[in-house]
Amino acid sequence: MRIRIVDAFTDRPFAGNPAGVLLLDAFPGDDRLQNIALEVNHAETAFAHPLPAGGEADWALRWFTPAAEVDLCGHATLATAHVLHSTGVHEGPVRFATRSGVLVATPAEDGSITLDFPTAPLTPVTLPDGVTEALGTEPLSAYDTGPHVGDLLLELPDEKSVHALRPDHRALGAHSRRGVIATARAENPALGYDFVSRCFFPNVGIDEDPVTGSAHTALAPFWAERLGRTTLTGLQASPRAGRVRTELRGERTLLGGRAVTVIEGELLV
Repeated sequence: MRIRIVDAFTDRPFAGNPAGVLLLDAFPGDDRLQNIALEVNHAETAFAHPLPAGGEADWALRWFTPAAEVDLCGHATLATAHVLHSTGVHEGPVRFATRSGVLVATPAEDGSITLDFPTAPLTPVTLPDGVTEALGTEPLSAYDTGPHVGDLLLELPDEKSVHALRPDHRALGAHSRRGVIATARAENPALGYDFVSRCFFPNVGIDEDPVTGSAHTALAPFWAERLGRTTLTGLQASPRAGRVRTELRGERTLLGGRAVTVIEGELLV
């Protein structure tokens, strides 16, 4: 059983968001998948196996954090598509059957990959009691991001506020199913990005996620409305950092990026 570590939403190693990727003949039991994800100990480990020809999808795909299975994961989907294309296992667009429906990953000639994901529905909510204290700053607004993303989206006053966050992760976990997305408008768009974000997911064992594709299915409609454009670039300002190209297409959001395989080995047990 081959196992690979792939850095996603980056064009260089040791940046972006690392994901484990395992291509299987079939899914073993959930306990084994969870134990492997715990051993890999990255934000997500992706497990995929081929499906019979002629169906609506080419591969089945599941994602696990070290603590739980999740409904949607962008960077591990990008990493899986990168492995399929870079090893020659699959050519052209690949359709993944997932908990969030069929997701399509399309490679480009320049090596980038575009993911077609469902757009997260945004619902304004009253700022929950205790969020300001847990985050360490007062948000301007708050939004629920729907069942598949499961985060509380918080708009902060400026980019500096996002970079300066030092939240109480345990306290943040009480306010959403997965975690919290903090975002603000870019201070200087000439640097190549339109908005900045950071993502904290203590409820699935991830204090801060390096680069979160699924969060950008909520960030894309949020900032498209405010900036008046459907095509944007987001900077996720974690210590590893990464950029995600987004294009809002109504109920679907396109997420673009690159990936780099950094480790390949064999699972022995």
